[in-house]
Formats: sequence, C-alpha cells, structure tokens
Amino acid sequence: MAKLESGDRAPAFHLADQTDTKQRLSQYKGRKVMVFFYPKANTSGCTTQACGLRDIAADIGDVAIIGISPDLPDKQANFDEKHSLGFPLLSDPEHKVAEKYGVWAEKKMYGKSHMGIVRSAFLIDEKGTVAEAWYKVSPKDTPANLLAAVESD
Repeated sequence: MAKLESGDRAPAFHLADQTDTKQRLSQYKGRKVMVFFYPKANTSGCTTQACGLRDIAADIGDVAIIGISPDLPDKQANFDEKHSLGFPLLSDPEHKVAEKYGVWAEKKMYGKSHMGIVRSAFLIDEKGTVAEAWYKVSPKDTPANLLAAVESD
C-alpha cells in the first residue's frame, strides 16, 4: 500500500460519525485538519491517543481533529461519551478510507498475521493537501507531533 507524503492530495472521505452524521473532508476546506487513524475505540493505546489530542485542542487554534477507526458509530459514541473527546470519530468498517491513506496493512501479533489499522496521523492543510504524515505513530507522540507542526507555522 502506497503511503501519503507531504504535498500529496489528501484522499476525500464521506463517513458517519458517532452521531451517525455524515462527515466529509471537504467540509473543512479553509482550515487545517488533523486526521488520525486508530485500531479500536476504548483500548488503552487508542484512549491515550484520543485523550491526548482532546487535552491539546485548546492549544492548536482552529485546527480540526477527526478520528477514524473501523468501529461502528455506536461504539464511537460510547468512546466519545466515556472520555469527553468532543471531536468527530468516524466509522470506516470496510476500511476503504484507511486503504486510501495507506494505513490498512498486515500486522503481526503473537506470531499470527492479520489485517488492521496501522496507527497513523495526518495534518492536512487548508487546501486539502497533506502537510505532515506520521505512520506507525505512538499514541503519546500524536499530540506532541501536532503541537510541534502547528507551532512551526
């Protein structure tokens, strides 16, 4: 699967969020967007990542935050409510958007292979272009990377 790089056009998406409202990347034209992909709502790493982004939201100005995972909207809603995240969590159960972003890949756990989300994050600029791409990002580094990217502007 090809990976996105700075300067690439960010793939469009049209997915349901935790309230079953359809969200499009094009809705955010004119502002920066952090799109992060996580494997599964309410797991320890995903909670660390999402809560870390929630905690810096006031420090990143007008940058929108959007999470995407294969979880269905009701699971995304539970994740949002449980941790007071306050940003859209999109449902990509068929991993079509994950594939476009190059984050659906073979993973190995306990000697067994399976397909899944490679935790990754993307800062998309006001024109819909990838400004930064962080593949295989750690949950704790996601907010730090975003802060550093916003501060360097």
